[in-house]
Formats: sequence, C-alpha cells, structure tokens
Amino acid sequence: MLYEMHMHTPLCKHAIGEPEEYAAIAERRGLAGIVVTCHNPCNDGWSQGVRMSVAEFPQYVALVERARKAWAGRVDIRLGIECDYVPGMEPWIETLLGMAEFHHVLGSVHPQLPDYIARFASDDATVFAATYFEHLAMAAETGFFDTIAHPDLVKNSDPAGWDAGLVIGDIRRCLDRIAATGTAMEINTSGLNKLYPEMNPGPQMLAEMCERGIPVVMGADAHGPARVAANYEDALDHISAAGYNHTSIFLDRQRRDIPIEQARGQLAI
Repeated sequence: MLYEMHMHTPLCKHAIGEPEEYAAIAERRGLAGIVVTCHNPCNDGWSQGVRMSVAEFPQYVALVERARKAWAGRVDIRLGIECDYVPGMEPWIETLLGMAEFHHVLGSVHPQLPDYIARFASDDATVFAATYFEHLAMAAETGFFDTIAHPDLVKNSDPAGWDAGLVIGDIRRCLDRIAATGTAMEINTSGLNKLYPEMNPGPQMLAEMCERGIPVVMGADAHGPARVAANYEDALDHISAAGYNHTSIFLDRQRRDIPIEQARGQLAI
C-alpha cells in the first residue's frame, strides 16, 4: 500500500517529467501508487514564479486524470495538491479545495520564498524560526490540510546557525497545537539535498512528533521522476528510531496506516 505522497509536475515551473514518468519509477520501486501534489495556484500573485496559474488548474487536473487512465491496473495515480499557507490565505484555500476531489492535501510554509521573506523577515534567526513554527501550527488549525509538509524547512534559511535546541520551545508549542488538530506531519526526504542536509524534520523534532502521537507521512518531494520514493528506506529507519511503528498515507483524504516492516517489504531497488 505504499505510495509516493509528495510529487510535482512541470506546471510549477521548477519540476520535470510527466506523471506517467513518475508512475514508471513508482512501479519499479514497488509502490502501489503516487499522489500528485503540485504547488497550488494562488489568486493574489503569491510567489507566482513557482506555481501554476489559476487558469492552468484545469490542465493540472486533466494531466493527472490522463495518467490515471494510462496506468490503471499497474500504478494507482491520485490527484492531490500542495497548498502554501500564510495567515490571510484561508478564503482562497477553502475555495480551491472545493474545485476538485483531492486525495491528499499538503499544507506548506515556504520560508525561503521572497514573498515570505518580504512579509515576515527578521534579523534574528530565532525570531524568524518562531514565526515559521507559529504559521505551521496555524496551518494545521485551519482544518484544511491532511499533512503538514517538510516541517522544519526553516533550518535552511540559516543552515550555519541552525540548532534545533535553540528553538525547541517554539517547536514543542507548535507540535502541541498540531497534535490537538489530529493533522499528520511529513518526513520529507528531499531535505538531504538542501543547504542543511538532513531530512525534514530532523531527529529531535521527529521524536517530539512521535511523543505526541502525530501520524507521519513519507514523501520524497519529487521534482523529477528519479526522485520517486528516494531515500524511503532511510526515512523508515528514521521514523523507527524516533519510536514509530507505522507510517501513513492518505487516499480519499482518509488516513491509512502501514506497519514499518510491511513498508520495508514492499520497497524494491
């Protein structure tokens, strides 16, 4: 039942490959399916250079449907979305989520975006991180999202100075609020390729998530077919070390849990 739960399309302007190509790698890796979660369109121009336009949204739905039909019976392909969140976006996100039947909705805060920096930047990296973790909690509290994506992405804003211990109070308060909503959180393997080369989240935050019973969803954040399920074996090691005995997926926006050993057995090289 293992799926790639976080992947993109060329419509976001910084990914390559059609969903059919991602499906081919998923089949080779032993996955049951993929959920396409490209960056959502925004109606206010927010970071327009890294996402589809509102006018392109029907094209997005159509290309996922085309791939679903082409791979039916081999790889299960589902429609999802990765939605940026900052305070004030709630009305548009609610509208967007009514525009199609999604199977997995990721909520993301992207602190590296120029639009985010312009609005929330601080000369104090710990203040900036506190703002970021506040926004993660607020995202979960909207009730819009199944999973909060790459939940310590802010460590790449100041990789040389990052120390989770310096902001652990903010992290814990954030996780307490997310746990109260029942929202899942992601372990995103693409963090291994970022400025701070560590999965998102790192081990300390992941252990805090487990302590609070927050479900964990694996995603490779694939922006190219070769990244499908990348480092999933390592992610399973990390979540097991943190105390989890299962990982989760979402289909029809319903969480399904998969024992870690079952997930290991499904993966193929």
